[in-house]
Amino acid sequence: MQNERSLEGKTAIVTGSDSGIGQGIARTLARHGCRVAVNYFGTAERADATVTELKALGADAIAVKADVRVASDVTAMVDAAVAHFGRIDVLVNNAGVQTWGAFLDVTEDEWDRVIDTNLKGCFLCTQAAARSMTASGAGGSIVNIGSGSNKVPFPMLVAYTASKGGIEMLTKVAAIAFGPHQIRVNCIAPGAILTDRTSLELPDYAGQFAAVTPLGRVGMPDDVADAVVFLASDASRFITGQTINVDGGLFNQPPKI
Repeated sequence: MQNERSLEGKTAIVTGSDSGIGQGIARTLARHGCRVAVNYFGTAERADATVTELKALGADAIAVKADVRVASDVTAMVDAAVAHFGRIDVLVNNAGVQTWGAFLDVTEDEWDRVIDTNLKGCFLCTQAAARSMTASGAGGSIVNIGSGSNKVPFPMLVAYTASKGGIEMLTKVAAIAFGPHQIRVNCIAPGAILTDRTSLELPDYAGQFAAVTPLGRVGMPDDVADAVVFLASDASRFITGQTINVDGGLFNQPPKI
């Protein structure tokens, strides 16, 4: 079990953290003493509400708007976080989108949107954060949010599956590249996680996935967030280039849904 303040004094950027899993990650990091830059793309209402919640937990927090598909936006986001907090210790690449459809029905625009957000965004944010971490000389931890789709093909999630598989290999390459700078890079592959978005995907998302998950329940954002805390903390100081499945055992077997 992690110390309640295991990230005291550290600073994190969490992309796409104004809702869903990202919001849960930001909240849990704050509870462990981390200062958090809440990234969003769109209107600021939910991000500002998240910042207010984090401040109520005693954390320093800011909202930073950036489109992770755009290099200049990403650079500005990292610069804003460094200007406010002094440095970046942790990056969580959480921002992601998906489209649902058969292979022959996926459009070029859909493919580009998913790959650019999920994979290119992960690359750009990792690159910008690693430059900042290297310049500070203090090292750091980068945590990429993958998926069970890292390894298991889902025929109706063509671009999403491709992007998440790419993220896993990008994690390994980055871990080798930045290891000499004491920057660790790891990936978390969530299983079925109940959020506002996923609850709309199936009539009984929680019940249907609980029935096929060995641990007998659907995952929650906090399940993913606790793994992020571990990888962000000194407890994982000799772990890099790895993927941790947070899936209740779901992807130890062929998918049934």
